[in-house]
Amino acid sequence: MMTDPISDMLTRLRNAVRVERPQVEMPSSKFKRGLAEVLKREGYIWDWEEVESKPANALRVYLKYGPNGERVIRHIRRVSKPGCRVYRAVTELRPVLNGLGISVVSTSRGVLSDREARQQNLGGEVICEVW
Repeated sequence: MMTDPISDMLTRLRNAVRVERPQVEMPSSKFKRGLAEVLKREGYIWDWEEVESKPANALRVYLKYGPNGERVIRHIRRVSKPGCRVYRAVTELRPVLNGLGISVVSTSRGVLSDREARQQNLGGEVICEVW
């Protein structure tokens, strides 16, 4: 039984990037689709799609690499965990690595990057950091 599906998604992405896979599949959910959309908007992945399969649909993420095969996602770290949730107000959202990375924030208007949340003046639960 999986207790934290978001950590499972981040671990699958981290492992796939380490072995330089072109794509990775995982069970799909609305929250995971939102997280994948943020990674796409911020330029960390090429694209994602939902694939029909049994018993549940799968989320296929197409990973992105540089022209010489360098990794675009170097680190991906879970911040808010099921046992210790981390919430930040909009004034507490700081750029990751002086703007070289992002935080993914779950807000009342959906899953956003820290930059988008600051633009919309929203705080929320900090899901993960990517750089």
